[in-house]
Amino acid sequence: MGKATGFKEFTRETPNRFPVDLRLNNFNEFYEDLDTTTAGTQGARCMNCAVPFCMSGCPLGNIIPDFNHLVYQGKWQEALQELHSTNNFPEFTGRICPAPCEASCVLNINDDPVTIEFIEKTIVDRGWKEGIIKPNPPSYRTNKSVAVVGSGPSGLAASQQLNSAGHTVTVYERADYLGGLLRLGIPDFKLEKSVVQRRIDQMTEEGITFVTGAHIGQNFPVQDLKENFDCILLTGGSTIPRNLPIPGRELNGVHFAMDFLTQQNKLNSGESIPSETIINAEGKKVVILGGGDTGSDCLGTSLRQGAEIVYQLELLPEPPTTRRANDLWPNWPMILRTSSSHEEGGNRDYNILTKSFNGINGQLTSLTAVKVDWGAPDENGRPTMIEVPDSEFVLEVDLVLLAMGFLHPDKNGMLEQLQVELDQRGNVKTDSNKMTNIPGVFAAGDMSRGQSLVVWAIAEGREAARGIDKYLMGDTLLPKSASSYIAR
Repeated sequence: MGKATGFKEFTRETPNRFPVDLRLNNFNEFYEDLDTTTAGTQGARCMNCAVPFCMSGCPLGNIIPDFNHLVYQGKWQEALQELHSTNNFPEFTGRICPAPCEASCVLNINDDPVTIEFIEKTIVDRGWKEGIIKPNPPSYRTNKSVAVVGSGPSGLAASQQLNSAGHTVTVYERADYLGGLLRLGIPDFKLEKSVVQRRIDQMTEEGITFVTGAHIGQNFPVQDLKENFDCILLTGGSTIPRNLPIPGRELNGVHFAMDFLTQQNKLNSGESIPSETIINAEGKKVVILGGGDTGSDCLGTSLRQGAEIVYQLELLPEPPTTRRANDLWPNWPMILRTSSSHEEGGNRDYNILTKSFNGINGQLTSLTAVKVDWGAPDENGRPTMIEVPDSEFVLEVDLVLLAMGFLHPDKNGMLEQLQVELDQRGNVKTDSNKMTNIPGVFAAGDMSRGQSLVVWAIAEGREAARGIDKYLMGDTLLPKSASSYIAR
């Protein structure tokens, strides 16, 4: 514990954000760095609790009290080593994780929690800036080979762990860019792509091979993987979006959110896209259906493109601003959250059911919606949705973005050809070692867990690597992930 009275002496401080008018002029990250002095005092707020609930709140089990203490002492290299012992990519989680660790911080019972996420980001960014983070290839090879399908956070974490154990790893990515949703799904203003690329460059120098444009089961035979590798790990994500099959869905102007976000990331990377296929919000009335992180990303992107007005509509009720009486610490609180994109503009509304999209000559012009209330639970325990009489309204709109989440991975091609078993939700079913019903074929991340957080994907990738190493070698020295202890 760096300072016994630190939690009483210092208040929570977070890095400054650039002004909104500056942020909306570009797609760059907009946080100023947390200086080392401020990071140290923030680390001093950690109470080094006898039971570190922050660690149990983190799917990776990051040793948070230890790196807080080390930062307070100014031991940055030791803090980085402690952080990397449980988290392969703290620069990702330090930028885009919702920080369940902070929700579980003991200070959060009656005060502001420790600034864990920004301390984490400061540690790793300093490590990169000072050249401490370098390629670390294994000292020996096992002559065992693993094919990893998917280069998102789960696949990258598993690959680095497996490579460190001495296995030869090849990562196959169906897109032309590496990084999965980190690269194509998350806007640059939350995660600049140079942050992703420098990790991939490091992993390449450590001996990992990356192959892009390889859509396994489509343009790249599954049989080749089965014949040429000792194990296969599936980390292709949850890629089938939830649709809204209502009248007018086919109109030009109604798009899935990920198509919109992916296209902007490609444009930011300098890719040339035919003008007639570009989804652009400039000068348009935009409606985003879905109140989660993807919807928020669409909001920030639409505002940067110059939308005239943006509405974000949510079917469910507006959450409370503070915990309900039965929503107890240290659980993740179900409260209203305001993202940086919400600070920048837009209008949020709740209890809205979209009934139809309307248009002229195939072009979207408006949507029809109705207000709803939520009544007593049905026989399955789910609240009953009731349309409010005489509440129907029409909203003029030029662009609708469907940001309602994802259902499951794509079953066509690879999964069908491998004949892996699926669970009731359509995700790849695995055992406690992350192996499927097919010996030697494993799965992790959103492909097996379902749509979830980047921090969970990293944790699952680490756990899958442990399972693969044990399968190949009979035992494993790779660390057990905290995710294996947490109820799912």
